[in-house]
Amino acid sequence: MNFGLIIIGDEILSGKREDKHLPKVIDLLAARGLSLSWARYVGDEPERITADLRDAFAAAQRGDVVFSCGGIGATPDDHTRQCAGRALGVPLALHPQARELILERMRDVAAEQGLPYEPDRDDNVHRLNMGVFPEGARIIPNPYNKIAGFSLHAPSGEGGVFFVPGFPVMAWPMIEWVLDHHCAHLRRQVGMREKSVIVFGAMEATLTPLMEDIETRFPGIKVFSLPSVDHPQWGKHIELGVKGEPNSMEAAFAEMLRGLAGHGAKLGPELVR
Repeated sequence: MNFGLIIIGDEILSGKREDKHLPKVIDLLAARGLSLSWARYVGDEPERITADLRDAFAAAQRGDVVFSCGGIGATPDDHTRQCAGRALGVPLALHPQARELILERMRDVAAEQGLPYEPDRDDNVHRLNMGVFPEGARIIPNPYNKIAGFSLHAPSGEGGVFFVPGFPVMAWPMIEWVLDHHCAHLRRQVGMREKSVIVFGAMEATLTPLMEDIETRFPGIKVFSLPSVDHPQWGKHIELGVKGEPNSMEAAFAEMLRGLAGHGAKLGPELVR
């Protein structure tokens, strides 16, 4: 199973707000021995959101878990719920459990402010729109203010797209809930690891056959090459490494070192992540 992330909002693309979801989701997955396979950013443009969500639902059909952050409110610039419905070709409807949670939130706020509970007041009726989801959606509980997110699952039940708000204080606990409930069986005691070495005075083109040979000989191992021309400590160099399950990674890395020795490469420190 792969994990994907979609981050929605003009404020991210314009630089008005800095995205914090990507590094946090990487950390949440890593804490469970999992890793992020892909991520996308998209502004508040319904056609683009719909296209990206079609891709996300196609990935979910293959078993992927995709998190979508942002745009599930009820203001004119929130399009995610409607775009999810269009991407699947299903209508939207007020989710009964989400409705009850919104009404419960209204009662809580009224009690906190010492005001009467008025669910039929215009602004409260409008708040119910935050519980209008594509048909077939399941709710994701929101411990911050009870306004639920939602998820849409592949027929197999394994993959799915999970929609949470853009606010980190809400989104991150909701993503953790998904990981610890829907994805609990995927948790690994030992996750992916990286091991690399700093290589001086070599060209990537010269090392490419070695990299290809290691990926062929060690299934499940990924080889990476990160060149730098102005590193403050090592200057011009290539960080060459492998990543994967620890046992396979050690064998692949040892083979990489042998190959580099055969090239007469000058090596610097080894790095482990």
